[in-house]
Amino acid sequence: MSLEPFQKDWDIVELCDEILADPTTDIETLRATLQDAQKSYVKVLKRADKLVRVSDRTDLRLRDASARIKKQQEELEKAHEELASHADRLEIEVAARTADLKMERTKLAKLVELGIAMAGERDEARLLSLVLEGALELTNADGATFYLTTDDERELRFKILYNRTLGTSLVDSPETPIPIPNVALYSDDGDQPNLKNVVSYSVNCRETINIQDAYDSADYDFSGTKRFDEANGYRSTSFLTVPLIPRGGDVLGALQLINATDPETGDVVPFDDELQGFVEALAALGAVTIDNQKLLTAQRNLMDSFIELIAGAIDAKSPYTGGHCNRVPEIAMMLVREAHDSTEGPFANFAFHSEDEWREFRIGAWLHDCGKVTTPEFVVDKATKLETIYNRIHEVRTRFEVLLRDQEIERLTQRLESLGGTGLSEAEREEILAPLREKFSFVADTNIGGEFLNDAAISKLNEIGAARWTRHFDDRLGLSGEELRRMASTPVETLPTEETLLADKELHRTPREPGTAAHYAARGFKVNVPDNERNDGELYNLSIARGTLTDEERFKINDHIVQTIVMLENLPLPKHMRRIPEYAGTHHETMIGTGYPKKLMRDELSVPARVMAIADVFEALTASDRPYKKAKTLSEALKIMGFMCKDRHIDPELFELFLQSGVHQKYADEYLDPSQVDAVDTEGLIVIAQEMSAKFVENDGVNA
Repeated sequence: MSLEPFQKDWDIVELCDEILADPTTDIETLRATLQDAQKSYVKVLKRADKLVRVSDRTDLRLRDASARIKKQQEELEKAHEELASHADRLEIEVAARTADLKMERTKLAKLVELGIAMAGERDEARLLSLVLEGALELTNADGATFYLTTDDERELRFKILYNRTLGTSLVDSPETPIPIPNVALYSDDGDQPNLKNVVSYSVNCRETINIQDAYDSADYDFSGTKRFDEANGYRSTSFLTVPLIPRGGDVLGALQLINATDPETGDVVPFDDELQGFVEALAALGAVTIDNQKLLTAQRNLMDSFIELIAGAIDAKSPYTGGHCNRVPEIAMMLVREAHDSTEGPFANFAFHSEDEWREFRIGAWLHDCGKVTTPEFVVDKATKLETIYNRIHEVRTRFEVLLRDQEIERLTQRLESLGGTGLSEAEREEILAPLREKFSFVADTNIGGEFLNDAAISKLNEIGAARWTRHFDDRLGLSGEELRRMASTPVETLPTEETLLADKELHRTPREPGTAAHYAARGFKVNVPDNERNDGELYNLSIARGTLTDEERFKINDHIVQTIVMLENLPLPKHMRRIPEYAGTHHETMIGTGYPKKLMRDELSVPARVMAIADVFEALTASDRPYKKAKTLSEALKIMGFMCKDRHIDPELFELFLQSGVHQKYADEYLDPSQVDAVDTEGLIVIAQEMSAKFVENDGVNA
């Protein structure tokens, strides 16, 4: 509203005041002025009244606005109070959720911890115990039972039974079986699954069963549980049964938890659904680990069986060495066990620290002769000097028969050319036969190889072998291509031709491939490689001074150790089995570098490697199934080993342990024929071993 009209009225009032104050003002002027002032006053009143009315309306609007502001303020205060209350509730909810997350994190951490522990555990009972302990801790359950399926998968057997309240903790084992009948997975009259028992139902249907109160459940038969409760003064209430199912595999069993308890009050409560998920995860983790362990065990058993099969096949290949591959590991394990158990003396610091190390040695012992699969059977079993695939003495005997007939024919021909006659008399025939019989007998006795053949005997052998006989048939007919190649340098003879009774021919020799010696040396084998792969020469073989083997055959026999090492080193052996080639391939080494095939010294041979040498020697000396020697008695075998100890061929400290521990006697009582087990001068042999041990110490292992 403009104030300009009020300003004019105010000017009139001021003018009136001036006129009235002036005494000279006339009446008319005064009257006119008062009239104007009255008019202005009326106008002012009117305007003032209007202004009051406007002010009243403004005041009313202000009061309305104030009321609205007050209402809004009240609403804001109420909203603030509600927001504060919501914030409090949110804070409480966040704290609760944080506590839940912390608990879940703790449980997840426990699962991870258990998973790591289970991954490194190989013992089945301990592995199951870890799962059970973890489930009890996660759920605060009072009891738990582990069931595993039987081999035929028709029953569940109790593996672990635990109850905190009753103080029960049982683990099934062959020595201490749990005395509770198995739970049938199928009906007695067929293959219908047993769905009455909660555990068999869980396994058959492959699902988790969560029961709040067994006494209120009509779905399963808890009569046995109730009888148990009555007999033990117990109350089985809540049950959680989880099947053990590895990923993509068959059910292995079930984990059943009993009576979850409130950690604050100790009251029995149902198993929480969220905790059920953790238990299922734990059971699945345990099932996978158990399944992996079963697979590893099956693979290990398969490998062990395959190794024993190889060893058995090697023994079966030669009836004369039958049982050697089986018996050597027995001796080796006995002796290495004694070294392992020693708490003083030279083996106080020796030990196998894990089952893997024991198994590694055992496999090495089983495979110590696996290279014999490459050794020809006729060499392994060579019982006479002329034996190859068959005993060639039969050929020689046939030639003697030919000589006899040749001489008979010659005598008869002479008689017919003379005045005539009726034939040879018995005396004349005996005159021819006797020297031939004596010579053949000598050759046949020589072929046996039982005694040392001296120079005089070899000279006589050459003299007998120089006898001539006539061959009328081509000796190149019926031969293989390889035999013909070996005869290529031999001139073709005009028939009939004379040959010596005993001969060393090109046909008898099989040259070795060039570079063989260099190949052996490149692999670290220090061996003398003969020029020929084989030499079947008759005089060459019959002239063997001792035994029945030629140098070539002895190399082939010894080569089984080289082949053992090569075969085993070519296998992709895991880290915990990489010493198998060492254990299997060093049993012919000596303590002074004269052994085979690497000429290693004592300090280059581990304790297990030296054990193998003693085991191999002792078994070979006491074996009663060799074609070339008589079975030695226990005392004879140990006496020879005493000489080998003096010659530093076997380790004196282990030989002493072998005797003091009684391993020799334990083995003899179990494996030797009673006629072989006689009295042994153990004390005298121990003295020899101790003397040699002292010399090794004085000379730092070098031959004195």
